[in-house]
Amino acid sequence: MAHLNIVSRSISLIILIGLFYACNYNPKYKLPYIGQQTQEDGSIVEHTIRPFQFIDQDSNTVTNKTFGGKVYVTDFFFVSCPSICPLMTKQMLRLYRHYENNPNVLFLSHTIDPRHDTVGRLKRYADKLGSVSSSKWHFVTGERDSIYSIANDYFIAVQDESNNGEDPNKLIHSGKFMLIDRTGHVRSFCDGTDPKAVDHFVFDIDQLLKEKENPSR
Repeated sequence: MAHLNIVSRSISLIILIGLFYACNYNPKYKLPYIGQQTQEDGSIVEHTIRPFQFIDQDSNTVTNKTFGGKVYVTDFFFVSCPSICPLMTKQMLRLYRHYENNPNVLFLSHTIDPRHDTVGRLKRYADKLGSVSSSKWHFVTGERDSIYSIANDYFIAVQDESNNGEDPNKLIHSGKFMLIDRTGHVRSFCDGTDPKAVDHFVFDIDQLLKEKENPSR
């Protein structure tokens, strides 16, 4: 009897896993819109990333228009991070390699230590990752207040408990990856330090890419 119960539970688990993956590949399924809704002229408006302007590792200006019509994944990090950043970068690089040949997926990483993470330093950091295209993965810096402010739009917590970046151990940020759609809406997120969470994140990215065929909600 105990053996039958174990088999029964195993079959149930397999069915649940199958349903999970089936849902992820269901063309009728739509990822939710994350954030508070507002109303304009009687219509519901979803949360949208506000206009921004930063400078990437090639000294190019990066704005919302850079990602217009594209799906992108974003995170916040800093080069001298002593804790979670290496784990995040490793997982982001996995995603980059997975979508390297897909022109509809871009990547955006913001430093939260703009005082030290100059354009040149970001360039060296990106180069160490090996054959990373700066037109596909933008490592950006800019005004500190602008970076910390835009983090709120992505629902990512960042905090500087040091004297303007003097102590890297006191620069704090979330390890989340956020998925943004073609019109600037936040649609999914995952723990960027967890390989399994990133694996599931791939399904969300693929699901969002399918919306191009039928963008209506």
